[in-house]
Amino acid sequence: MNVIEISGFGEADRLKPGLRPKPEPGPGEVLIRVAAAGVNRPDLMQRKGLYPPPPGASDIPGLEVAGRVECVGEDAASLQPGDEVCALVTGGGYAEYCLAAAPLCLPIPRGLTLIQAASLPETFFTVWSNLFDRGRLQAGESLLVHGGAGGIGVSAIQLASAFGSNVLTTVGGEEKRRFCEALGACAIDYREQDFVEAALRQTQGRGVDVILDSIGGDYLQRNLACLGLEGRLLQIGFQNGPKTRIDLTPLLLKRLTLTGSTLRPRSVPEKAAIAARLREKVWPLLETGRIKPIIHAVFPLAQASEAHALMESSTHIGKIVLQTLA
Repeated sequence: MNVIEISGFGEADRLKPGLRPKPEPGPGEVLIRVAAAGVNRPDLMQRKGLYPPPPGASDIPGLEVAGRVECVGEDAASLQPGDEVCALVTGGGYAEYCLAAAPLCLPIPRGLTLIQAASLPETFFTVWSNLFDRGRLQAGESLLVHGGAGGIGVSAIQLASAFGSNVLTTVGGEEKRRFCEALGACAIDYREQDFVEAALRQTQGRGVDVILDSIGGDYLQRNLACLGLEGRLLQIGFQNGPKTRIDLTPLLLKRLTLTGSTLRPRSVPEKAAIAARLREKVWPLLETGRIKPIIHAVFPLAQASEAHALMESSTHIGKIVLQTLA
């Protein structure tokens, strides 16, 4: 099968087309004929040598796919060859065939294409597990999402708004500001405004209840300043680096919760529980169009390096997808 391999850690041009044997599903697994695969920042980190796959996972990048079930292993009878699914995977998505744990396969929401469905799993698993499971976000509470125009951001804005939260987001540039405001968020251009001052102003000085942050670094101290009493900071990435110096006083005075998570190393049963909640709570919203996948660009699989370069430019709005089947 055709795949995209990491020829050596470094820049986007280290992604190279290659050939690998088609894998065989083990117990509880299915083999998916991949139609499309989503591109995510963890893929970029893996390419740079900063996010190695967990033991037993494929070294081929790609954490979400959509396509048709080719064959099933033992104990995967809930799926049949020919079923169209999207799936969260621990690796191997940048390929014509990919193994997936059967419990992490979800049906294609009615009305969506396979390309649209490929943009869902990694993003929505991440957003749901952080905002609602760990962050306990409630209707009427305020949420600040950093990087609102990215794949995580546009999904978080839509989901939180659909469940009754008041959403603020940081963006870079007028086009992204307008786009996020059309999704229902109050958008703060961090190039033009101090996001701490803007967030406090928008909440009449109370501070926000929850922050979803993939930036890290020097944002940490500013996030603590943004949070109100009993606020929760959810750290899901470190685009500005994993280290900084902070004053912990706000943690005590405002009784804050600082937590974080990564999805890839978690067990299949843990991720299956998230999948069940998505199918119950989120898939109906996708099928009615209340929330929607937002795709900025689609590249042929062989142009994975161009897709990574686009993501690193941070000029995109929404998701970037690789297409395997014409």
